[in-house]
Amino acid sequence: MSARRAAGFTLIEILVAFAVLALGLTLLLGSLSRASLQLRQGGDAGRAALLAQSLLDEHLVLLQGPLQQAGTLENGRYQWRLAVTPWQDPQPHKRETPVDPLAARLLHVQLDMQWGDGGPQQQLHVASLRLATPSRLEPGQ
Repeated sequence: MSARRAAGFTLIEILVAFAVLALGLTLLLGSLSRASLQLRQGGDAGRAALLAQSLLDEHLVLLQGPLQQAGTLENGRYQWRLAVTPWQDPQPHKRETPVDPLAARLLHVQLDMQWGDGGPQQQLHVASLRLATPSRLEPGQ
């Protein structure tokens, strides 16, 4: 073995090693960046679900029939829209008996929430049926 060959690495070998290292670091940083973005999106979606549940609980006493409300939460970060309408049976049945005006009724509740730029990953849609008892119904309904 010659003395020159045993002295160390050639310039080409060092450049290739740095190129492989740079490529590896680039891939690693890209993965970390995507992971932090997904973590933030997951946190925002979880927060939106908690806020939606709070809104439904808060407005539960207002569920009296047709209702439209909208607003913002957390200094405008989350925008929401609540719609309450009487539920319509998609396949109505013939009724031979009159409808009791004091009977409980189903209400269709829709809550839409969005945050950020409102893209598909930044929206939450909640739809539910709630039973409105006669004490919650408006007079004459």
